[in-house]
Amino acid sequence: MLFFNFNRKYYGEKIGIYFAWLGFYTEMLLFAAVVGTICFIYGFLTYDENEWSKEICDENIGGKIVMCPLCDKKCGYWKLNSTCNSSWQSHLFDNVGTVFFAIFMGIWVTLFLEFWKRRQARLEYEWDLVDFEEEQQQLQLRPEYETKCTNRKLNRITQEMEPYLPITTKCARTCLSGATVLFWISLIIACIIGVIAYRLAVYAAFASIMKDNPTTHLHVVGPLITPQLATSVTASCINFVIIMVLNLMYERVAVWITDMEIPKTHLEYENKLTVKMFLFQFVNYYSSCFYVAFFKGKFVGYPKKYTYMFGEWSNLRNEECDPGGCLIELTTQLVIVMTGKQVWGNIQEALVPWLMNWWGSRKARGHPESLYSRWEQDHDLQGFGQLGLFYEYLEMVIQFGFITLFVASFPLAPLLALMNNIIEVRVDAWKLTTQFRRPVAAKAHNIGAWQEILNGMAVLSVVTNAFIVAFTSDMIPRLVFMYAYQPDGEMNMKGYINNSLSVFNISELKPANRPEDGENPFWFNSSITTCRYRDYRYPPGHEKEYAHTMQFWHILAAKLAFIIIMEHVVFVVKFFVAWMIPDIPSDVRARVKRERYLVQEYLHNYEVEKLKIQLSQNGHNECTCTPMIYPSLPRHEVLSECL
Repeated sequence: MLFFNFNRKYYGEKIGIYFAWLGFYTEMLLFAAVVGTICFIYGFLTYDENEWSKEICDENIGGKIVMCPLCDKKCGYWKLNSTCNSSWQSHLFDNVGTVFFAIFMGIWVTLFLEFWKRRQARLEYEWDLVDFEEEQQQLQLRPEYETKCTNRKLNRITQEMEPYLPITTKCARTCLSGATVLFWISLIIACIIGVIAYRLAVYAAFASIMKDNPTTHLHVVGPLITPQLATSVTASCINFVIIMVLNLMYERVAVWITDMEIPKTHLEYENKLTVKMFLFQFVNYYSSCFYVAFFKGKFVGYPKKYTYMFGEWSNLRNEECDPGGCLIELTTQLVIVMTGKQVWGNIQEALVPWLMNWWGSRKARGHPESLYSRWEQDHDLQGFGQLGLFYEYLEMVIQFGFITLFVASFPLAPLLALMNNIIEVRVDAWKLTTQFRRPVAAKAHNIGAWQEILNGMAVLSVVTNAFIVAFTSDMIPRLVFMYAYQPDGEMNMKGYINNSLSVFNISELKPANRPEDGENPFWFNSSITTCRYRDYRYPPGHEKEYAHTMQFWHILAAKLAFIIIMEHVVFVVKFFVAWMIPDIPSDVRARVKRERYLVQEYLHNYEVEKLKIQLSQNGHNECTCTPMIYPSLPRHEVLSECL
């Protein structure tokens, strides 16, 4: 707390409350990181209990199951045991601990937001911001607004003529701004579609290279590499580069279109820019994760009738999930984007100001201290800018989204965020103290619009994690199999892999979907008449051939039931916790009420004594006034003496 008070005294309340929020967020991350690490360790300790992975890796089970081609023409038939390693890796994150951690994080985010409100209320009291109102800032017009607006009207509050923007001009500028934001969001979506098309196109190339032995051409990676993993890693890296490039471009565009709207006050300017930047960053950083979590492998079709991204003419067949599930690919995507952003952000924050100051200080190298004084050197440092703090908040809020929206796929995300924030606090303090000119102090009693954004993401995270557990992980299909379909009620998951794969007659495969000559592995021959694929459909020859089985509908019903139950349980607990925890600590509330009572009492006594003095001076009454009442003192001095 001493560090935050020093920040507040030196930089002002606005920067002080940012460091207070960042410090509190980092403290709360410790609890999430510990629980997430425990869940990861649980997955590691139950490694040997993973019966379905044992079946995949077993030469007598997975080694004898022939899988249908995963792409057209360039992909051959393959054996299930080639995905042995990826299935073991999936178990680290796709286990019972995942469900527990998803529920825990839904409650953790509520505790974080509620306890932050209490910490914020205490800081408001200690920093004398209880009666601070943002309406005071609303009266302070931006210089840009005053210079660009030539029309004048009467302000009913100040009773002075002030500039204003006509409603027609304001609507036109707002519409143009909204169209620009939609264009850039559409551009991001187009880039994501391009990355998806890359995944579909390059998968065939990787599959063709690795059809016999994954390590034939990739000796360094060893047996861990598969076509799915190679495609996922390269696509994630390309997506990360696109994210960073678009981010650099849009930051300038967002400032430009916000300037074009000519906001009236600094507070309005910051709120408009916050909404624009967050919408863009939300789509930019999270869209690829949403694709892997909720779309990949969900609209594949089946060997007799595959679905394509842009129709059959495109030859871009929709991606299938690995037999071990799509969760490991979501984990890969999350790790690359989140870790890459944090590392790049810290390097950029520390290195760029230092390099610019080093380059700008060249003129001082040939001059003694007497000619280039300390204050001149400080003046030549980089300016922090009015929006410097905005980008700090934005970086942390995007990180908050990663550790809440998709945390069910990667329990170690809070641990990575914790390690990053420990460095972040020190980097921010170092650069503000040594690399930037001291910013002009400004008041703020809360974190502004970011509070509502955090509240919205907290609610959305419950929904996304429920859908990830239900539709992205294989948790629900396994439970349905174990409790309803496993023979003899053994409940040991034996036979799950065979149960989760449907059978297809190879002779019914369309020519466009068949592997080209030379693409099939050496072990494939004409005696193999069927292949397996990931779905729940009736086998060939059945009266309901290739239609969904009853187990498919049971699993779908179980998934929907799980989503409804989990959401309602977490939301009920969230609202109960929020109701149980007051936003303002009782001691702070009592102190504020006590001070207001003393002020009112003193004002009342002051008026009574003043009236007595007036009456005595008029000869109507004689009274002895209280020595502490000085009618000749200005009112604000009397009040300050009371407080």
